[in-house]
Amino acid sequence: MIDKGALLPLFYLPPVEYFTKLNAYKPDILIEREEHFPKQTYRNRADIYSPDGRLSLTVPVIKGSKNHTKVKDVKISYDFNWQRLHWMGLQACYRRSAYFEYYEDEFAPFYEKKYDYLFEYNEQLLQFILKAIKIPLTLNYTEAYEAEYSSLTDLRNTITPKKESDFAQKPYFQVFDDRNGFMKNLSIVDLLFNQGPQTVNYL
Repeated sequence: MIDKGALLPLFYLPPVEYFTKLNAYKPDILIEREEHFPKQTYRNRADIYSPDGRLSLTVPVIKGSKNHTKVKDVKISYDFNWQRLHWMGLQACYRRSAYFEYYEDEFAPFYEKKYDYLFEYNEQLLQFILKAIKIPLTLNYTEAYEAEYSSLTDLRNTITPKKESDFAQKPYFQVFDDRNGFMKNLSIVDLLFNQGPQTVNYL
């Protein structure tokens, strides 16, 4: 069990700020898997840069026992083909970026294979992205839910779409920044598709 470092949730295509935390606290990273699933968070949502501005991609989850489902037990809903919508959205937003084609074939299977659990899906995506940006990291997971940790930096509720982040971010080139200017703290895919192998240096 890690007794120093940082505690983070598992997000869907997490924002850039998330990866600056992973990079800062590695290798001492603990991933929360025992918490109850909170609504309206990046656990099942990612923000990307569309021609019209910020676009949220949300992974639908099966409406279960209200808020009392552990995050590791939350199932993905396939009532409509959200995977096709997300993949079309990523293509439409990043086809013109410098590195989309470089990563496209490795990303595509995540929008073809059906995963039962959101946690597993996010975990597989995170493992792939860590490999793509060349941050070697072994993920450790909580064994039980604890409301507070004395020795870990608890980041479970700090990165959220509900409030403006005070994360200071250096601008980089974005496909549509001539329309809406630089947008900060978008999904890591925005940085990856625009900066490619330079992503790790940026972080």
